[in-house]
Amino acid sequence: MKIPEQVIQKILSARSLVFFTGAGISAESGIPIFRGKDGIWNKLKPEELANFSAFLRNPDLVWEWYNHRKQIIHESKPNAAHYAIARMQEYFNEVIVVTQNIDNLHRRAGSKIIYELHGNIERNYCVKCRTFYNEELAFEGKAPVCKCGGLIRPDVVWFGEYLPQDQFTASEEAANNCDVFFIVGTSAVVYPAASLVYTARKSGAFLIEVNIEETEISRNVNESLIGKAGEILPQIVEAVMNKQGR
Repeated sequence: MKIPEQVIQKILSARSLVFFTGAGISAESGIPIFRGKDGIWNKLKPEELANFSAFLRNPDLVWEWYNHRKQIIHESKPNAAHYAIARMQEYFNEVIVVTQNIDNLHRRAGSKIIYELHGNIERNYCVKCRTFYNEELAFEGKAPVCKCGGLIRPDVVWFGEYLPQDQFTASEEAANNCDVFFIVGTSAVVYPAASLVYTARKSGAFLIEVNIEETEISRNVNESLIGKAGEILPQIVEAVMNKQGR
């Protein structure tokens, strides 16, 4: 698709860019989405797998599920959209990623400033003593146990849990101070993360949505670019590069 000239000009005049990303960007790397017509939550009940009570009730089942997800993520690679966002760091003073994804693909693609609103599946911690286990844990049908005897859980935000306060506060500050706010691969319906879109809008940022279909927030953004992020974002980077004569 042709990127509108006003979008390119708004980006070129920006000092700070924020990319607010969701499951759609990772779907292009082969990681299943959770919502939408083919989403995982249409096939599974989240209350059976993604809350703390379920974990205490059946930690082995929850770990089996997350171990399966880890294997999918480990076999996946950042796609063109992840790399395009990382490349933006070459052209702008500040490029911040605020992600709802737990797959670590932004970091693997080279992005430097990343706020993870829902945690990171590659980290784990003991629910009893809070010791972190960032190395790969062996899973052989039983949930891993800390040396203190406590259960180890994935460091992800489950249903009914608060977002990490430091990550959300930093994300709010980024949304308040950015010039351009991208909404990439997310329908922005899950709160409080979705509130960042309106924080950025209220602060006067130029909002650009990139999604494969229109969403509930499409009418609230300045520009909605419909298509794959892995195709649209590289085009934007190329346009920026050409305008800057690089």
